[in-house]
Formats: sequence, structure tokens, C-alpha cells
Amino acid sequence: MSDESVEVTKEIHGSPEEVWRVITDLDSAPEVMRNIVAVERVEGEGFSVGTRWRETRRMFGRDEAETMWVSDIDEPRSYTVQSRAGGALYTTVFRLTPIDEGTELVVTFGAETEDPGVGQRVMMALFGKAAMKATRKALVEDLDDIAVAVEKAGS
Repeated sequence: MSDESVEVTKEIHGSPEEVWRVITDLDSAPEVMRNIVAVERVEGEGFSVGTRWRETRRMFGRDEAETMWVSDIDEPRSYTVQSRAGGALYTTVFRLTPIDEGTELVVTFGAETEDPGVGQRVMMALFGKAAMKATRKALVEDLDDIAVAVEKAGS
């Protein structure tokens, strides 16, 4: 098994409930986050465990689509989203903590590959650090965009 992860944090001037509304509004995600091109619901309405959607995201200069699902929710403190692609399980956890200035939003993204073959190990050795660096950049941009949307809604 191989594990890679990245974590980013952002202080947002808004209550956890205000942040929660923005980060769980799948239908508005393309308007809020610059790297999300489209969201197409596959299963479920609203935002609950089992909700599935196909998210098209611009990464590395091209559009990539993945089917994602909500696997855990502790409203308004955290939720977990997962997806499978290329023999890996991707897990993203969003954690909200109230702070004096509003909310601290922490996002942890991880990739787990069970029983990676030689090709996958070579690819991870060659491109793993670059991919995680690009992922960190995209997550920072997402959190910046979320903060703008929350603060705009609160003004």
C-alpha cells in the first residue's frame, strides 16, 4: 500500500454554518471555485452520505472528470469525500473549527494505492511530488475562493 497526502488550512471570516453552506453547495461549486469546470449530480439531492456527482476540474492545463461521493458527515464540523481512479482511492476531508475571527477550514487530501504494480511505483517516484505540489496549489486556490464566497455572502 502506498500513501500520499497534503493538508491546507485557511481562516475564513464567517461562522462554521456559513462556511458549511458554501462548501456543501455542489450545484454552485463551479461559480465559487475557479478550478471546477462543471458538476453533474449522479445520485442524491442536497448533500448527504451517499450523494454522488461527476466533477470536472481543470488540472495540469486540462479538464479531468471524476465521480465523487460523500462518505461521512458530521455537520457542521466535517465531511469526507472519496473517489476512485487509476487504481487509487482518493479521500478528501474538510474540517471546520470555530475560531475568534470566524472559522478555520482544514482540507486534507490523500491517495491510497493498494498493491501498486511496478509501473505505478515508478510513476509515483517520478511524478508523485509534482502531483502533490499541484494538488496543494489547487487546494489553496479552492480555499481562497471559498473564503471570498463566504465573506461576500456575509457582507
